[in-house]
Amino acid sequence: MSRRKKNLMTAIDLLPDDLRLALPALNSQAGISDPIVYAKFRSRDSGWVWYVTEGSPQDNDFLFFGLVIGLDEEWGYFSHSELTESWPPWESPIERDVHFKPDYLRRVMAREHC
Repeated sequence: MSRRKKNLMTAIDLLPDDLRLALPALNSQAGISDPIVYAKFRSRDSGWVWYVTEGSPQDNDFLFFGLVIGLDEEWGYFSHSELTESWPPWESPIERDVHFKPDYLRRVMAREHC
């Protein structure tokens, strides 16, 4: 099996059914100063991290909202297809931290970025 095909199979696990069902709909935590983070995605190659606070199906995709820490730290929307299809073949796929437990953002940031 090619590395690209194996990586694509791994990337599909970003949104298992239990996470899809647990995520609150987009805009449901709007205005909350300390929202709950439900999932953490990461890139081993770039060091980027996506903390997911909300998500909803959109057309043939799934749209997330959350805190993205990359070159900058910002809140924004990102799609399942962006995370699974936009990386070059020589990089590792975006991964979901399977050990991540949902918690309030301030607690997540305190334990992961102290």
